[in-house]
Parts: sequence; C-alpha cells; structure tokens
Amino acid sequence: MKNIEIKISTSSAQQNEILIALLADIGFDGFEENENELKAFITEIKFDKETLDAVASSNNNLAYTLTVIEQQNWNAQWESSFEPVVVNNFAAVRAGFHQPVKNVQHEIIITPKMSFGTGHHATTFLMMEQMSALNFTNKSVVDFGTGTGVLAILAEKMGASSITAIDNDDWSIENAKENIITNNSRNILLHKAESLPLNMTYDIILANINLNVILQNIELIAKACKPGTKILLSGFLITDEIQIRSSLAENSITFTSFTHQKDWICVDAKYRTG
Repeated sequence: MKNIEIKISTSSAQQNEILIALLADIGFDGFEENENELKAFITEIKFDKETLDAVASSNNNLAYTLTVIEQQNWNAQWESSFEPVVVNNFAAVRAGFHQPVKNVQHEIIITPKMSFGTGHHATTFLMMEQMSALNFTNKSVVDFGTGTGVLAILAEKMGASSITAIDNDDWSIENAKENIITNNSRNILLHKAESLPLNMTYDIILANINLNVILQNIELIAKACKPGTKILLSGFLITDEIQIRSSLAENSITFTSFTHQKDWICVDAKYRTG
C-alpha cells in the first residue's frame, strides 16, 4: 500500500495546529512538524486531491508539494525520528528499540507506524494526562478512534476489566493489533467500525479523533453511557470549545473541565445521572 506525503511551508506553531486539525478532518493521520514546515501523510486509497485542494484554497491558496512514498519507506523514516514520550511520572510510550523508561507507573511499547496516536501529538498526550486522574479499576472502557491502540493499552494497564477499541482504518487496526500483542494485553477487543456499537454501555468513554467525527457521533456516545459515565474527548482546537460544550449539553452530558497544550484541548465530561 502506497502513501501520500504532502509538505507545506508554515510560519508558526499555531498555523501548524490549525492545518493539522483541518487535514485530520479529511483523512490525514500522520504528521511531522519541523521548523517552518509541516508534513502530513495519508494512505493512497483514502486520498482525495479535490478535497485537499479545497482545504488549500480556503486557506489563502496554500501551496503544497506532493510525493507518493512506499509503505516501507514511511516506516523507516518514522522509526528513525521516533523518540519516547513521557507523560509526567505517569506513563511513557516508547518503541522496542528504545531503552526502558524509568520512574513511570506505566510503560507502553509500540511499533511506530503511520497510525495516529504515538503520544507525540498534543491530543494523545492530553488524553493520557487526563486518564491519570480517573479510576479504571474493573471498569468497562471504549476507545473510539484507537489508532495505535495506546489509550486502550493504557486503560488495561490501569486496571480496566474490558476495553473495546474501535477504528475504521485498516492500517490502524493492523498496527493496534500488533501493539496489543506486544504489550501482552488480554482484555482488549479490537473492532473495525465507523461508529460505536449499538446497545452497549461503558463506564469510561475515550474518543481522540477530530471535531467532525465527534459531533457526528455525539448521540451515539450519549447512548453508550451509563449514569455517571466519564468521557474524555480530544482531537479539536480551543476555538471549538463552545461548539463542543453546546453539543454535550444537548445530549445530557455535563462538561466538567478541559486541559490544553498549545491550541489543542482535551475535554473532561460526565453523563448526567438524572
């Protein structure tokens, strides 16, 4: 399977954050930020040049260069630049070729591939940070948009008794399966799906995707709640807070708080008990 790489010259970290959000909405799921440049990656089968051109046109006719790359070339490039991610003294995400990370409660080992969610992106970091404040012991959990499976794996390490991990991307399912095996996770059920399963409820719901997918699925998220279900949402910008809060309120979900890193936010919410 071939992949598409686009390169965009950028002028600020804020511009990078906005572009990442826009590109994630149209299927790009790998990003690399360098000084004055953003690289974004998408599988060839998901790529739609007209949609990309529409995004570029709506952003001051943004110029980009496009390259078709082989799967193995992407993996080699990603592995060469992958560094461990440490979330305070709570958790670390590293590749198998790294040395163990000391002085953290939980360590997750992943094979770095093109799946979104290695911990490097602000939203994954924020989700992990917020998870540290929750009690996962014997809880049922769904990880909607699991990507690499990092959040699902962390939930099991924190004591969750059952975890459903969902993604609609073949590459993510393949990578998550590999990472689940690597971390000896036994309580994670991995499903390829576009949305949450019907007639299932959970104690904790994790969704780190993007604004549009979360808004489109907010009713299903509410239906997957029990009284008091805890919900962590990310994948959107601080400018989206009002829209998210309004959508939550319309679906009997109480906004509790949010944390942020740069322009990205993670929302902590709870399903109303009545």
